[in-house]
Amino acid sequence: MPQVTPQTTLILASTSPYRRALLERLRLPFSTSKPGVDETRLPNESAEQMVCRLAQAKAEAVAFEYPEAWVIGSDQCAVLDEHILGKPGTHARAFEQLEAASGKQVVFHTGLCVMRRASGFMRVVNVPFSVHFRELTTCEIEHYLQREQPYDCAGSFKSEGLGITLFESMQGDDPTSLIGLPLIALCAMLREAGLDPLA
Repeated sequence: MPQVTPQTTLILASTSPYRRALLERLRLPFSTSKPGVDETRLPNESAEQMVCRLAQAKAEAVAFEYPEAWVIGSDQCAVLDEHILGKPGTHARAFEQLEAASGKQVVFHTGLCVMRRASGFMRVVNVPFSVHFRELTTCEIEHYLQREQPYDCAGSFKSEGLGITLFESMQGDDPTSLIGLPLIALCAMLREAGLDPLA
């Protein structure tokens, strides 16, 4: 990925390889920048509020340094039985998450922000997407984790990979939001900003 320069038009405020791969689908030139934002949840903050706040904070952190650029910020969390699931980090925690999700619905909230500090443009949305897990056996969970090792993914699966085999159904407007960057909402924001991928 090219380095950010004063001439950069579009910056993804993330170093996530998943978000970068999604943005590459739009075939727009862009750079990436690590926002360095504290992602701690605030007291009494809902999942929807948290992802929108953090998406905006990430975009603002990068836009402060590059005020002329259009900056994309995004944040995601998964909610199971009103509890927010973070990235598992370890095999044991990933197993616990999938075991708890077996036969249940997990709702993913993805906050998205597009802003340009120089012009004052800013749009922020939350894009929810629900996944209903089928009843999973201990062996299925173990085999899945050994094969895909999704330890850096909220909810402990990769929907773009073998994780799709864990589901009974999905519901939502944009399946790319599951991966961390809702492209349908993003394209609408970029069109409004004059950065239409099809222009």
